[in-house]
Order: sequence, then C-alpha cells, then structure tokens
Amino acid sequence: MKRFIEGANRSQCLLLPEILDDYIAEDNPVRVIEAYIEKLDLAELGFKGVEPKDTGRPAYHPSILLMIYIYGYLNRIHSSRRLERETQRNVELMWLTGRLTPDFKTIADFRKNNGKAIRNACQKFILLCRKLELFSQSIITIDGSKFKAVNHRDKNFTRAKMKRRLEQIDKSLDKYMAKLEETDQVESVGADLQIIKIKDKISALHEEMQRLKEIEVEMLAAPDKQVSLTDPDCRSMKTRGQGIVGYNVQTAVDAEHHLIVAHEVTNEGTDRRQLTNMSIRSKEALDQDNLTIIADRGYFRSEEILASYDAGFRPLVPTTYTSNNVAQGRFAKTDFIYIASDNEYLCPAGERLRYTGISTFDNKKHYSYTSKECKGCRIKTQCTTGKERRIRRWEHADVLDDMQARLEQAPESMKIRRQTVEHPFGTIKAWMGATHFLTRSLGRVSTEMSLHILAYNMKRVINIVGINRLLDTITA
Repeated sequence: MKRFIEGANRSQCLLLPEILDDYIAEDNPVRVIEAYIEKLDLAELGFKGVEPKDTGRPAYHPSILLMIYIYGYLNRIHSSRRLERETQRNVELMWLTGRLTPDFKTIADFRKNNGKAIRNACQKFILLCRKLELFSQSIITIDGSKFKAVNHRDKNFTRAKMKRRLEQIDKSLDKYMAKLEETDQVESVGADLQIIKIKDKISALHEEMQRLKEIEVEMLAAPDKQVSLTDPDCRSMKTRGQGIVGYNVQTAVDAEHHLIVAHEVTNEGTDRRQLTNMSIRSKEALDQDNLTIIADRGYFRSEEILASYDAGFRPLVPTTYTSNNVAQGRFAKTDFIYIASDNEYLCPAGERLRYTGISTFDNKKHYSYTSKECKGCRIKTQCTTGKERRIRRWEHADVLDDMQARLEQAPESMKIRRQTVEHPFGTIKAWMGATHFLTRSLGRVSTEMSLHILAYNMKRVINIVGINRLLDTITA
C-alpha cells in the first residue's frame, strides 16, 4: 500500500523488549489511581487480605483488585467479566497490575467482601479534595434520584399491583371458561384438541393464581407491604415517568466544583426524611460548621427542618402546601400575615384572627386562630366554605418562618441547586448505561454506588486541578 502510513510487521522480532512504562504518558490518569491507592492504609480502611496467609495458595493483594475496579469505573467498565478481559489486553491495566490477570470470580468477590472498606476509600478521597482547598464556598446542595435495580417490574409486588394482576387472571379465566363451554357444544373436527388446549391454559392460570396468593402472604407480612423477588431490598418508586423498581440515591454536592461530598443509597421512595441525615454527613465529610444546605421542596417536612435547626444547620427548602384552597379559588394560608407581637393573624380583609386554643393535628401541637367577623365579611366566599376561617399554627412555626425569610433574601438559591446537583446524577447515569446497577441487595448496591462516585470525583478533580498538581498533593 503505497503513500499510506504503514504499521509494524507482526512477525518482526524485536531486538530489545519495549518497556511497559513507555506506553503510559506522564499525564495518564492511571498514574493518579496508582498513587492514590499506594497512599491508602488498606488495613485501616478495613480491606480483607492485606496480610498474607501462612499457608495455601498466594492471593492477590487488595490494592491490585482495587486499582482494577477504580480503573474500570473511570472507563465505564463495571462488569467483573469485562474487567477480566481488559486485564489481558489493556496496556493501561497491565501497567497498573504488573500484568496480573485475576479471573472474574476473584474480581467480583473482592467487591462483594470489601463493601464497607470500598466506601471508606471513597470518603478518603474527600480528604484529598480538602487538602486541595476545593470546598471554599461552603454551599452544599442535596438531592435524591431513582436508580434501577436488578429486578423486573413483574417481579415486584405491591397491594395495587397484586390486586390488578389477580383481576387480570379472573378476567382471563372467565374468557377461557366461556370459550370452553362454546367449544364443548360445537361438534367439529379438532374440537377435542381445542378443548385440551383451553383446559391447559385454565390450569396454568390457576397455578399462577396460587403462586400470587403465596406471594401475597409474604407481601402483607412485610413492613411496607411490598416484596421484590430478585433483589429483596429494592422497592417500587414513583418517578415523573412510569415509575421504576430500584433505589433512591441521596447525594450532597459542593456548589463550587460539583464534587459529591457525601452520599447514601436508600430504598425509601421519597426524600422527606433525608434532610438532616445528609446535612450531618456533609458536615462530617467537610469538617465545617457553617455549611449552607439547599434542597428542593421534596425535602420539606416540618420535623426534619426542626431537627436540622437543632443540629446547627440553617437549611433552605421551599415550602410545600397540601391545601386545595388555591386550586378552588380561595385564599391560601400564606395570604394571612402572622403578627408575632400580638400572636394574631391579619386576614386579606384586614380583620384579625385571634388565638383560641391548642389542638393536636398529625401528632403535632398546633395553635388555633379564628375571627368572629367572618360571618359578615364581604369576601367570605373567597376565604372559606365554613362558618369562619380557622388557621392552625405549628408550635415550632417560627423555624419555618425564619427559613422562608432567608429564602426570600436568597432568590438565586434554587437556581444554584438546579445547576449543581443535577449535573452529577446525569453524568453518573450516562456512565451506568440503561441498566444502572449490576449488583443486588442494599449493601452491595451501596458499594457499587461508592465506586461510581469515587470515579466521578476523581475525574472531576483531574479536570479542575490537573494531573500533575493532583499527583504532587497525593505524594506530598
């Protein structure tokens, strides 16, 4: 082939072997992986097999297997079988492992048996980010996102799903029974064979109904009245689409560089109970007391807001209202102004709603307010359908009022939240592909998520400070 760039002859012998290190550039990310793992105290983090056994076949050092996994997740290779193949043909992995080629079972067992240690290694990288002074703004945004589990929808059962499936079987049975009766009355060639087929389908439906009844007993015995057959820990969760069977991953993200400072995998379908937990995790990871915590209205729960205040945080969470008054064209509670000095509310008509006593609602103590002027009010129809408008005020409502006042003074906070926390979720889901998680059970899924987050943070830091500065900080 003339006038083309030609490769080397495959059968040509080399007089001197090439050095493997020559294939790895000085700014190759694998050098960061190797330096980071070498600096970790794997025994302190909880990795098994750091000290070799006196007898038996020699094992691979945990650092080798951890390097393989971090490299794999940095390059969107999550399967242990694919990682085994890469160790045999990938020059970068050959450099990392010293040409060791563990089989897929060894690689998979390492992730399975060292879940907590891998999660600790993920958190250690945050300490390195602190040394690089990447958390100067002290603004943390919190959000949750649903990730698919290794569990098909048909193998997840809730009360509604069970009822729907049993109804479908009943309809099918009625249809086949009617068809059986109709076929039985007609004498034609092949009628006997048709009857046998219909009876087989009826028998299969009865067996399926019996199976569902057994699953229903197990489902009703579960605390949340839900059961998953493939991955017992995953749950059916609502999303903007059709909903998924999976996990709710919580993350706390730094607003300056979009680094994930804390995370947790849960199987709760909502975020309402996660605000305080994720705030505390962020504080422990960054070792800072003056964090500004921002979350969306999915985290609004009055008890959680109060717990966050008691823990020393001042979160910014938009208020949610469950009343239908606005939808029905009537005044909302926000249209009534609370006058703290008089312990009264000022209504849109200019009248005062005065304190009338204490009531208990939703297991919380509330103060009640009403006005005797409602009967003759000219805009009563825009306010209430009852005799008089009543306002309930939670005993700790001053906490919510303080948060609302700070939100009004920081109107850009929700924009910051959107620009910050959505980015990591989108990136990680793109890396994961359509299937999301590959492992089963909450503990193993948490380990898998930690590897994704470690890879994400490592790639972000490389892009922010560069490989040379990062290597200098690691080796310092």
